[in-house]
Amino acid sequence: MATTTTNFGFTIPQSTDLVKDGATAIATLGQNIDTAFVGLKGGTTGQVLTKSSGTDLAYSWTNVDPLTILDAKGDLITATAADTPARLAVGTNGYVLTADSTTSTGLKWAAPAGGKVLQVASTFLSTTFSTTSTSFTDLTGLSVSFTPSATTSKVLIFSDIIISNTSRSERTIITLLRNGTEIANSASTNGWNMVSRYNDSTTAPEMAYHHPASNHYLDSPATTSALTYKLQIRCTGATAVVNRTGNDSTAAGTSSITIMEIGA
Repeated sequence: MATTTTNFGFTIPQSTDLVKDGATAIATLGQNIDTAFVGLKGGTTGQVLTKSSGTDLAYSWTNVDPLTILDAKGDLITATAADTPARLAVGTNGYVLTADSTTSTGLKWAAPAGGKVLQVASTFLSTTFSTTSTSFTDLTGLSVSFTPSATTSKVLIFSDIIISNTSRSERTIITLLRNGTEIANSASTNGWNMVSRYNDSTTAPEMAYHHPASNHYLDSPATTSALTYKLQIRCTGATAVVNRTGNDSTAAGTSSITIMEIGA
């Protein structure tokens, strides 16, 4: 009875074969081995040996498919060496792809270089607003919200307001708040670049002429949490009016607040 190998079932020449036709038995064994291992013959440059099925010795040489290394949203295909693809996972929101020879792929995700505008947000108010309150009151409609990309970012706030007061002898004071906390005030010296405006009409003080007032402030919030910047106004007396144009008590101009996130 013929004897076969344990793993692949190749027929092993028997002692009787060596007497009868040993050369044929050995040739048969050799051919079986050659056929079984044909998949292990050399491929071409750049190919890799892959398993083509669950059958023993079912191998084949295939070209490298770099797409198979991608496994998440935002993944990038890069390389660690010649003909050696590698996966680079997506970076933090707001980060940019940067060359770095110290990493295995020569690339990394990093916060943007300083001095660049990372995002801009603005709000416009085109209706009139007035108040007689001597306490700070929200300038309804002039607030802007956003989330900084990095804790090192600066925030540059611009505001253009058409503002006046119905009494020449009184003033309107403006304050800037971040998340409800005052950070600049036109009546103080903490950096709010705003001059309070009042009516310049000597003949008809009840008709408030408009005074476009521009201001800016550079803030350092040191956070990546959501921020809201808004304006408040108060009167020292009479009535403060926003967006009244000329001596028309009904016509409205446009005021605005704009923020820019500046990378550190």
